Amino acid sequence: MSEAEVTITRHDAGTSGEYHAHVAGSDTIGRLTWVTRGGARDAEHTLVPEAIGGRGVAGRLVEALIADARAQGFKVIPTCSYVAAQFKRHPEWADLRA
Repeated sequence: MSEAEVTITRHDAGTSGEYHAHVAGSDTIGRLTWVTRGGARDAEHTLVPEAIGGRGVAGRLVEALIADARAQGFKVIPTCSYVAAQFKRHPEWADLRA
């Protein structure tokens, strides 16, 4: 499948939060969850249900996290294996890795 129209929303509870990916035409939501550890955001889990998989949803969630890290000046701890893999694929993000 190709990339779909994805809208990202942010849910910030102060010391934890989630990025939600809403795919056009679906009620299913992809999520990237994080908690604050030592001033950095620890990206713990990226969850994309099968119903919206294969459309670039996980990548868009990580891109939103990275964009916020640049804009807000925080570092990212890539605990989630998907986020860690994306850091390896994007050496230009090295300055954002905690």
